Amino acid sequence: MIKENIIEYITLCIGVFANNFGISNFHAYQYLKKYQAIKFMIDYYDIEHTLSIDEAIEDCVNICQRNGGSLKLNKIN
Repeated sequence: MIKENIIEYITLCIGVFANNFGISNFHAYQYLKKYQAIKFMIDYYDIEHTLSIDEAIEDCVNICQRNGGSLKLNKIN
């Protein structure tokens, strides 16, 4: 059951990430995997799933940037 929850959560994050950046779910998955955000979401699921989806996506972006990714969230504030 816990593995199913993690899979559902990661799938949700991939979809929201893809939507935020205007890319396909496939490309979002590839990017998040390449820059270690998928591993981060698995390793820290117990904390990350308690955050809002926006905070979780922001964490993913930060992890990707630390590992060489170049996508950045555009914040209005």
